[in-house]
Amino acid sequence: MTEHTFFGLGIVPRILDILERIKFKVPTPIQYKAIPLAIEGKDVIGIAQTGTGKTHAFAIPMIQHLAQKEGIAIVLAPTRELAIQIEEAVRVLTHAFGMKTACLIGGAPMRPQQESLRRRPQVIIGTPGRFIDHMESRNILMARVNMLVIDEADRMLDMGFAPQVEKILKQLSRERQTMLFSATMPAEIMRMIRTYMKLPVHLEIAPSGTIAEGVAQELYIVRREAKLSLLGKILAQYHGSVLMFIRTKHSARKITKAIRDMGHRVSEIHSDKSLGQRREALEGFKSGRYRILVATDIASRGIDVTKIELVINYDLPEDVENYVHRIGRTGRAGCEGRAISFATPDQKDDVKSIERLIRMQLPVVKHPEIPTEEFEQYHHAPAARRPHGGIGFNRHRRPSFGRFRRRG
Repeated sequence: MTEHTFFGLGIVPRILDILERIKFKVPTPIQYKAIPLAIEGKDVIGIAQTGTGKTHAFAIPMIQHLAQKEGIAIVLAPTRELAIQIEEAVRVLTHAFGMKTACLIGGAPMRPQQESLRRRPQVIIGTPGRFIDHMESRNILMARVNMLVIDEADRMLDMGFAPQVEKILKQLSRERQTMLFSATMPAEIMRMIRTYMKLPVHLEIAPSGTIAEGVAQELYIVRREAKLSLLGKILAQYHGSVLMFIRTKHSARKITKAIRDMGHRVSEIHSDKSLGQRREALEGFKSGRYRILVATDIASRGIDVTKIELVINYDLPEDVENYVHRIGRTGRAGCEGRAISFATPDQKDDVKSIERLIRMQLPVVKHPEIPTEEFEQYHHAPAARRPHGGIGFNRHRRPSFGRFRRRG
């Protein structure tokens, strides 16, 4: 079978030269399908699993359009970390065209952001709340915006940003081009699409809930009090980088200290950390200064690090779809990866929810030095009477549109 290249997708020679210089030779499936449509000016809905190159699927046509006609492109992202990563990727392309970028994120001082906006950037990347701060202060010429990208749209809505996103959309010209990218596509997003997009082309590279190829998954069933002992055994078994997910920031602090006491180099990312601290932790993890990074779900889509050997779900996610985003941090860019999850005996229903989403059964494994457990059996008891500790997914209804659910 002939391997696709970036040639023939309608990309201008100057951008092709940049892609060659940064050794981008073969487009990912989402890039191969989305780039020509976006270059034509069509509205695009791109669904592809985490780690498949969605950023360049919108960045390449975005920069090409801005090079050919005046205007401003806006990219909205759910987390600070993701916004920073997008700007880093976009800047590689904008530099050759002399374009400026601005990154507007909460937790950072307003004044430097105001200064960057005075330099009339063509690309503005931001989180919704901080973007609105600048929009309402009239620091952004909204009339000049002719392209909007909403990245990780499902995560944006899960975090309660729907009202802010709609507020921004209402201030934009109807003539703009809109691209929406996500790993999953819950039903609530369809309302936004019908209201604010023009005959969008729907691209689904993999079904919602599909996990990246090359990720081996394992499930351990252990009592809550045995989790830390099992973690110690696993961290001794693997020697590469480890990204570990915890449900709450309080637990993240506690587990990070325990891992440090085991003698491992570890740092943590959660919402109690300042932007500078989170950036230092992420950069330290990328450089190898920290072998282990402990994160709440706030970081499940904000970490773009290749060659993470192992993802550990120390706690199962509160939102079942975050399972896909968490384990998508390993096995990126064609590398193999492994995802290990811990479940307590009362979390049978929660594991079943994950298995329904990913359309496969998680292989249960046992550790020879940790007591073996089995899932408890229920007779459909009401949620209020379930044993303490179950995370209780509501499988019949996702969070209501606009409900603020941000944790961690």
